[in-house]
Amino acid sequence: MAQPSTYNLLVSQIGSLLAQGREKAAYSVNTILVQTYWEIGRHIVEFEQKGKEKAEYGSQLFDRLSSDLTVAYGKGFGRSNLLYIRKLYLKFQNSGTLSHKLTWSHYYEILKADNDLEISFYCKQAEIEKWSVRELKRQMKSMLFHRIALSKDKEGILRLANEGHEVQSIEDLTREPFVLEFLQIPESHHYLETELEQKLIENLQHFLLELGKGFAFIGRQYRMSIGGRHFYVDLLFYHRILKCFVLIDLKRGEIDHQDIGQMNLYLNYFKKEEATEGDNEPVGILLGAYKDHILVEYATSSITNQVLLSKYQLYLPDKAVLSRQLNKLLE
Repeated sequence: MAQPSTYNLLVSQIGSLLAQGREKAAYSVNTILVQTYWEIGRHIVEFEQKGKEKAEYGSQLFDRLSSDLTVAYGKGFGRSNLLYIRKLYLKFQNSGTLSHKLTWSHYYEILKADNDLEISFYCKQAEIEKWSVRELKRQMKSMLFHRIALSKDKEGILRLANEGHEVQSIEDLTREPFVLEFLQIPESHHYLETELEQKLIENLQHFLLELGKGFAFIGRQYRMSIGGRHFYVDLLFYHRILKCFVLIDLKRGEIDHQDIGQMNLYLNYFKKEEATEGDNEPVGILLGAYKDHILVEYATSSITNQVLLSKYQLYLPDKAVLSRQLNKLLE
């Protein structure tokens, strides 16, 4: 009879093979499903073009097609699904541009975007960051594309749409604003900074998603002993892409010059006491509800350390406002 350790190894090996097989099977099924829907969309569009039928949402074609396909082939052919299947073909007329890493559920959500730039961005970003459908829906609802795009020029926006958002420099760590609606703090609630910090820790997975790719959490209230005194930074991360410590201090209200000076002190400490060989210089992010742009300019003008300032808000941004601002940049 096999020894327990040998038998356990056998079970483990079989388990690994099953997991790999199931993953490959799911991948194959997904690839075939998306490709099949693309082909269905192509046939619908070609039928419309031959019949010169307008593909409007009120078109009777989709009502009839949905009813007949459901009777013949079962679920999956609701009117809404057929409209998005058609849109899949219209937006990706070269089937080779479809990502085999995204499921039909991903595409269904992405195709709800208003324009081609958004669609392209969310396809790239969902693939880069390996978003689940739930994570994708959250990022689209928080207007991630608009928030990143508004910090770029026209060429940068087009590049963002075509290539996604890759973290290549310190400036890529911030977005304006950070959206923390997942904390579910009412806008009118007079919360303390400690309460904000606690809620971020309790919702760390959501916060990491909002921060973006590459952040690894190290600790909260990280202590620094300087000249016999103790100082504490609210949240400490390490960015594995930029290879540097990232210090985040939370401010309930407006960021002022004293906050900037204090962060500069922390960064000097980390450069001398915490950084090891191979680490790049640390980055400080001050996250506040407000910031005075003129004060910030004067307070940071002579600082050589990387201090980034960004606003946060506790509710989802206004889609119409962000869309207008983005359209002005693109004009």
